[in-house]
Amino acid sequence: MTKPRLTALLIGATGATGHELLQQLLKDEHYECVKIFIRKDLPLEHEKLQKHLVNFDQIDSWKNNLTGDVLFSMLGTTIKIAGSKDNQFKIDYTYQFEVAKFAKENGVKTYVLISAANANARSSQFYSKIKGQLESDVIALNFEETHIFQPGILDRKTNDNRMFETLAVKLIDGFNALGLLCNYKPMPVFTLAKAMRTVVESSEKGKLNYYKLSEIFKLA
Repeated sequence: MTKPRLTALLIGATGATGHELLQQLLKDEHYECVKIFIRKDLPLEHEKLQKHLVNFDQIDSWKNNLTGDVLFSMLGTTIKIAGSKDNQFKIDYTYQFEVAKFAKENGVKTYVLISAANANARSSQFYSKIKGQLESDVIALNFEETHIFQPGILDRKTNDNRMFETLAVKLIDGFNALGLLCNYKPMPVFTLAKAMRTVVESSEKGKLNYYKLSEIFKLA
């Protein structure tokens, strides 16, 4: 029996991982439609692609478009890019939670989130606390399936003003070549995107699923 083809929703499509996932979804025969919600137009056209230019501060004006089968959530920034803790919290928590909330209300059954390896709502570290709080609150929304990825440092292969992350990738790659720090191996965005697709399409999954570094590499 042929499985029904899916409609995917994606926020964060202009980031390195989001862009990679978008390219994979457009080629994936399991998906008949890919909706992306973006602040600036993306120079990409495809018969399966629906682009929605939105203001995340005015979600009430477009929340009815959050309909489909699976929501991939991967918005994220750094405090340097955001300019303040308030702005970083808005992007990393508020926007993602509100999109998840309205998607759930609109009948979306599956939620996939890129979080962080050190996410902890009780952490004294600001970034880890944001990620942990988001995890806890989207779990409480009670999607039929929730998949949370905690990949650690990402190898984006881009110059996107994340200097610390770029230097960390080079440093850890050097240690890995010597057989050291293998538990902190940088995660290529291609690998992460492929793993995210795999868990949605798999028949063996639970209601709530966490994936850490080694598990993500195995999935891809």
